[in-house]
Amino acid sequence: MEEPDKDSRPGTRMRILLRQLCPAPGPAALTTIPTSAQVAAVNPTRFRYTLDNNLLTPDQRQFYDENGYVVIKNLVSDEDIERFRDEFMKICKKEVEVPPGLIIMRDVAIAKSEFVPDQKAVTKLQDFQEVGELFRYCTLPQILKYVECFTGPNIMAMHTMLINKPPDSGKKSSRHPMHQDLHYFPFRPADCIVCAWTAMERIDRSNGCLVVLPGTHKSSLKQHDYPNWEGGVNKMYHGVRDYNENLPRVHLVMERGDTVFFHPLLIHGSGMNRTQGFRKAISCHYASADCHYIDVKGTSQENIENEVIEIARRKYGVEAAISLKDVWKLRARLVEGERTNL
Repeated sequence: MEEPDKDSRPGTRMRILLRQLCPAPGPAALTTIPTSAQVAAVNPTRFRYTLDNNLLTPDQRQFYDENGYVVIKNLVSDEDIERFRDEFMKICKKEVEVPPGLIIMRDVAIAKSEFVPDQKAVTKLQDFQEVGELFRYCTLPQILKYVECFTGPNIMAMHTMLINKPPDSGKKSSRHPMHQDLHYFPFRPADCIVCAWTAMERIDRSNGCLVVLPGTHKSSLKQHDYPNWEGGVNKMYHGVRDYNENLPRVHLVMERGDTVFFHPLLIHGSGMNRTQGFRKAISCHYASADCHYIDVKGTSQENIENEVIEIARRKYGVEAAISLKDVWKLRARLVEGERTNL
């Protein structure tokens, strides 16, 4: 009689299942994640926030698990960055037709001043999914191969921004309050969402680099509102109402082309731009196409839903009842794999 495969015995299968559901206590050692051609280690490292596709190293995966972000140096070429910069300037100067979905945001401190058709008053281009040259950023192969480490192979580009932090007017309005990006998103699960944020020039504390609170991605979504800032707050710049301000902060100094990938629950913001130049970055939030939409009514996100719907009604003249998820369905674009759900 043929000996049954030892891994098929009920007791062995149960032990394997229990190990998967109840990992051993204590920090796991960093080991190489086995492929189908390798023999599994006795206690392989278990990472919650990344997937195994042999791109991120075990050290990078461990860092993301603990901190909620990881920086990849020199990921986007100078040539691509110049093309994005040129397209941004053309939009500011009205040299190209602006698609209806694009939102051009202006700094609250200078938006009502005499308009000059250049980048002076423009702080952000949001929802550039219909601007082909800018949306090309979201489809760059070197970006997507890292995104797949967080979302899997079916990838949706959900939220696009080119940020142009202007020299501060003296009212500190160039700051961005500490916030969690998930506050704006009516789709879940959070662990299948990631932001790619690329510096378009050297970014440091002088021109308002990103500030992150490492490890806060492990907490829940917090209440967000407009901060009570004397110099005013830009539209939709909501901030976390209550968090531990004594938590360690990291200022992400980045060179042109460096890209940070971070979790949507990571608390982050940026400081003032104290230079005379404009600090530019381009970003996209991606989600697994297997994610699902949620209803945010009655939750802490209801205030942002009301604000987004108000803007959508004014911009598109919509009179029918719409929800936050309806707006996001319009923004979403498949960039890799299959559109399975979102």
